[in-house]
Amino acid sequence: MPQPTSTIRRSSLPFIAVFGPGLVVMLADTEVGSIITASQSGVAWGYRLLLLQFLLIPILYVVQELTVRLGLFTGKGHGELIRDTFGKGWAWLSATGLAVATIGALLSEFSGVAGVGELYGVPRAVTLFLAVSFLLVVALTGSYRRVERVAIALGLFELVFFAIAFVSKPNPHQIAAQMLRPALADPNYLYLVAANIGAVIMPWMIFYQQSAIADKKLSPADFRYAKLDTAIGSVATQLVMAAVLISTAATIGLKNPNATLNSVGDITAALTPYLGVTMGKLIFGVGVLGAGLVASIVASLAFAWGLGEVAGYRRSLEDHPFKAKWFYGIYAACLICGAILVGVVPNLVILNIAVEVMNALLLPLVLGFLVMLGLKALPAHIRLRGWYAVLTIILSVITAGLGVYGGLTGTGLF
Repeated sequence: MPQPTSTIRRSSLPFIAVFGPGLVVMLADTEVGSIITASQSGVAWGYRLLLLQFLLIPILYVVQELTVRLGLFTGKGHGELIRDTFGKGWAWLSATGLAVATIGALLSEFSGVAGVGELYGVPRAVTLFLAVSFLLVVALTGSYRRVERVAIALGLFELVFFAIAFVSKPNPHQIAAQMLRPALADPNYLYLVAANIGAVIMPWMIFYQQSAIADKKLSPADFRYAKLDTAIGSVATQLVMAAVLISTAATIGLKNPNATLNSVGDITAALTPYLGVTMGKLIFGVGVLGAGLVASIVASLAFAWGLGEVAGYRRSLEDHPFKAKWFYGIYAACLICGAILVGVVPNLVILNIAVEVMNALLLPLVLGFLVMLGLKALPAHIRLRGWYAVLTIILSVITAGLGVYGGLTGTGLF
């Protein structure tokens, strides 16, 4: 008797079969707001925030690895698991935090996408219409696997940032001298610390990866490869952030440290005199476009999945749009509303770094739920325990605490 297709695929190329959710969510993690945050960090502080990018790799991995555990060993999305474990009230609270983070993300993504269009004289309305139409077609005419492949293809455009970092010719001695000199007494520095933390751990990442694992029909047998998928993504996203920071620190930060980079246009205009039109405008624009589109897909799907898990409507990319009307309707509404807001109020782009700080302020809620689920909702043999439980709790408390402290201090509220 012939074997089922899924069994053949898993036995011959097990990692390829599992590969996807971790990389997609990590590529989306390096979204437009993150790129602008890293750029501003390099301009304002040179390489003094570079070490933070590397320190966040294990923290990001621990957070998303726990998300993988929850998805694989419970078979439930994040919102559904919170509802079943702690009750509907707490689930709706988590969904509210997700909604706030999703709105902020979409404003950043569409501002960036529109900004790339404006670099080439394309009207904002036209760029936004084309972007939304493309993202709707991707989801409405596809399946989970097709959406995943498109998202990975878009996210790979971010690799151009490594080329930009290389041609910016950073000074290794300056990097070594500055990256170990934090300015923890400066509120402006702490504000960017909070923004960088918020740019790495976002509520919609957790909701997306856990729901994507369920939608992809992964099982506990896939745990090893799902962890590897997440580890590769964790390293890749932070290396991209480091590349962006290095690029701006070695060029704008060195020659024009007082430059304000609130938009894609600001960054490209500042980079072009040092890197030329090709690297400063074309290549950088391609990277931002890929980052903005993949993050728009992930954030919108995360909210559509998360709200469905709490509210109880049908939710899967494997379902026909007529069978999962609410799921596809919420996804479409997120994209359309985000594009309209950015089209009507163009200066929303100045909120990019503030959005990342907002994510940092949400971390106690986000990480609190995640750790409690790891302690309570998992089967006994895979539940957080021993030294790894202690490590996860300590990293979560330090990360959330530093994010909140930096955000409140930087805004003058602490």
